Amino acid sequence: MAKKETPAKKEPTAQKLEDAASVAQQETAEERVAKRLTALARLQATLSRIDEIEILRGELPLEVENIENDLAQLQTRLDNTASSAKTLSQSVTAERSKIAQSRELLDKYKAQIDNVRNNREYDNLSKEIEFQELEITLSEKKIREYTQELQARKADIAKYKEQFELRAGDLKAKKSELDSIIQETHEDEEKLRKEAAKQEKEIQDPRVLAFFHRIRNGARNGLAVVPIDRESCGGFPLSVSSKSNSTKKRLFASIVDVSLSTQIYSKCNKHLLSISS
Repeated sequence: MAKKETPAKKEPTAQKLEDAASVAQQETAEERVAKRLTALARLQATLSRIDEIEILRGELPLEVENIENDLAQLQTRLDNTASSAKTLSQSVTAERSKIAQSRELLDKYKAQIDNVRNNREYDNLSKEIEFQELEITLSEKKIREYTQELQARKADIAKYKEQFELRAGDLKAKKSELDSIIQETHEDEEKLRKEAAKQEKEIQDPRVLAFFHRIRNGARNGLAVVPIDRESCGGFPLSVSSKSNSTKKRLFASIVDVSLSTQIYSKCNKHLLSISS
């Protein structure tokens, strides 16, 4: 009866080497994850400090822009109204010129009517006199209308100028306040932006960096990386269940592995990446 062949046992030394290699490989992966998480955390901290400076400026840049838009609109109204007033003034001058010409003709025709030789000449001159008198009446009516409109335009111009001066004063005050804040924070902000650019280069993986910025841009508070404190995402009231350290490790791995990023995206309300504090 043939003996059953027993599988060859691995030499103890070879098994130990495999186990050691597996552990070393696992430690290397964990170190890589930890390194990227640390880099992301530093970047988030730097960008948050930049956000604080922008919050300090508050709505001032927007307010300045709105006032500048208001001033531009008022200037356009002023220009249009001034142009309209100029046209009305020219129209009044033109009608007065017509009246002067009609009066000259009236004087001429009235002088001629006394020396007519027949009824036909008299009728013709009478019609001319009547026509010029009507022209004078029409021009005087137009002058009254143009003058009334011109007065309204001048009132609008005065109103717009007053509004313009008030808004210009507001703009000066807001700009002064904004310039003061910028002057106080400019050096720090420039330093932080250079530091952030340097930290982005340290991350090395463009996919992780792109995912980080995508989440940060979609978050109202600008947080893409937050600590997990007592099974909750810091900065966001959401519980993250972690029964064991392995769960947290898988969560951490999701941050540096874009293919698993949907885990973080769903667990933190599609806004936050989480790291262990």
